[in-house]
Amino acid sequence: MIRTVVWGTGNVGRAAIRAVDAHPGLELAAVLVSDPAKVGRDAGVLAGLGCELGVPASDDVGAVLGGRPGAVVYAASGDTRPDGALADVARAVSAGAVVVTPALYPLYDQRNAPPEFRDPVLAAVAEGGGSLFVSGVDPGWGNDVLPLLVSGLAATVDAIRCQEIFDYSTYEQEESVRELVGMGKPLEYEAPMLWPSVPTMIWGGQIRLMARALGAELDEIRETIERRPLESTVKTRTMGVFEAGTQGAIRFEVQGIVGGEPRIVIEHVTRIHPSCAPDWPVPPDGAGAHRVIVEGSPRIEVTVAATDEGENRSAGGNATAVGRLVGAIDWLVAAEPGLYDALDIPLRPAVGKLGRRPR
Repeated sequence: MIRTVVWGTGNVGRAAIRAVDAHPGLELAAVLVSDPAKVGRDAGVLAGLGCELGVPASDDVGAVLGGRPGAVVYAASGDTRPDGALADVARAVSAGAVVVTPALYPLYDQRNAPPEFRDPVLAAVAEGGGSLFVSGVDPGWGNDVLPLLVSGLAATVDAIRCQEIFDYSTYEQEESVRELVGMGKPLEYEAPMLWPSVPTMIWGGQIRLMARALGAELDEIRETIERRPLESTVKTRTMGVFEAGTQGAIRFEVQGIVGGEPRIVIEHVTRIHPSCAPDWPVPPDGAGAHRVIVEGSPRIEVTVAATDEGENRSAGGNATAVGRLVGAIDWLVAAEPGLYDALDIPLRPAVGKLGRRPR
């Protein structure tokens, strides 16, 4: 059994606790939290399992990592604190742990990551003998292993398009939705997530990963962005009111240009309410989905819609990211220490998990 720590108990951390507890080869050794109100609370309660797992949450990072766990699922956010997340991850790797996380966008494509992100991790690997794998949904399996797998079913491929189409009204990270993405803000508000070059910083690595796997040479990576206002005020369950006239939907593309044409495209269509931008692509049921379209012979379209925590699509997406990461832990433990990406680690079947549930 691989002793595994879950670091963070938010949207991703809750799913991680459940996934580790359900994995036949992993043992939940500890849970790390930053909120003093969570210290001492049982992991099962924090994860919404409805039972106790006998693992109280701790805020003592030194003591937990000093126990030399085999693996760490780093579930704390890196969106607004990338330097802090990088320092935490490097600390865990230098303690000898295999670390999996969705938190560090520049390291999804670790071969082309900026030195300020890559070098501290490589130094930690050399010091402690740990490993790191960074992945998620989108960026993540929705625009690396899934489209590449589907492309292998085609005789010819003209283009690959990966779409995330989501209603963000069920999302439970208000700061990200309002401040980073700009929902509910005036259209002139410059949302950090939409600044020029930021979409490429986040999703460009996925374009490069797909191009590398396909043996294609990229001319460049381009961005396109559109925004739409809400026509009427809407009220959401998790984040309150969004006023008419403010940003209600965004649509952007990160395009991998091959031979002068956009051949590898990651597209996001995000709304705060289904009534906004109804002419843009919509998910099958209005809530959210990830879609891969392979234009070629034959034309192939695959849509994935995941739900968790009471039919919540945002939670479902988080859970699939966690499934990919937690499922990679035993592979990483058996591999050499190092820094890995999605092309290194196979998407593995649920060996030993059929019919198995968290407690």
